[in-house]
Amino acid sequence: MPTVDPALSLRGLTKRFGDTIAVDPLDLDVPRGSFYGLVGPNGAGKTTTLSMATGLLRPDAGTAAVLGVDVWRDPVAAKARIGLLPDGLRLFDRLTGEQLVTYAGLLRGMDRRLVAERTAELLATLGLTDARDKLVIDYSAGMTKKVTLACALIHGPRLLVLDEPFEAVDPVSARTIRGILHGFVEAGGTVVLSSHVMDLVERICTDVAIIAAGRVRAAGTVDEVRGAGSLEDRFLDLVGAPADVEGLAWLRTSSD
Repeated sequence: MPTVDPALSLRGLTKRFGDTIAVDPLDLDVPRGSFYGLVGPNGAGKTTTLSMATGLLRPDAGTAAVLGVDVWRDPVAAKARIGLLPDGLRLFDRLTGEQLVTYAGLLRGMDRRLVAERTAELLATLGLTDARDKLVIDYSAGMTKKVTLACALIHGPRLLVLDEPFEAVDPVSARTIRGILHGFVEAGGTVVLSSHVMDLVERICTDVAIIAAGRVRAAGTVDEVRGAGSLEDRFLDLVGAPADVEGLAWLRTSSD
């Protein structure tokens, strides 16, 4: 039986910034059809890893492949398979929401009529129809997150990579986004998301990797990684829980 390439395969991925090792040789396979969570403390290397995996940042060493296509040897073919919602990437925010999503579709070489149809459908689903003619620079943080997700979805990717997709998103919109992502996975797509919210990852993801100091400390299904406890307990065991807070006695002293 032929071997099926993972949706995302990272081998020996390494990145340094000066004397700082952001990602130490890192290996990771994301199965096709999985809802994969990437968790780790601040500075663990999650965003750097995802940036190298999707062609935004060139690694110092190692390889990244999307559905068997090397990201750095054939970037056009690899990126055609990826929908990306990066964290903190500057947008063309002097465009309206409708113009931004349309622009994303046209950049992908899509037919203009198909782009218009999908743009209208995405904006409606994400609750942005009334804001379609508003400049993105005037969007709230949550609205910006949603319109960026629409840009990531417009071309119907096979792998969706999302860096903190639920940050600054209200509960109603978060439920809508979860529904879209679950439907994407059920249709055969693969989602990789990074998050600091353990409860969220535990509830919505099928698989998870815990990253600390640029290395994968544990990876597998959520049940395999968390074991008998919660994912948060396992996370703290692996990355090291902080010591009890000492001092600041004045905060615990009531005063008139």
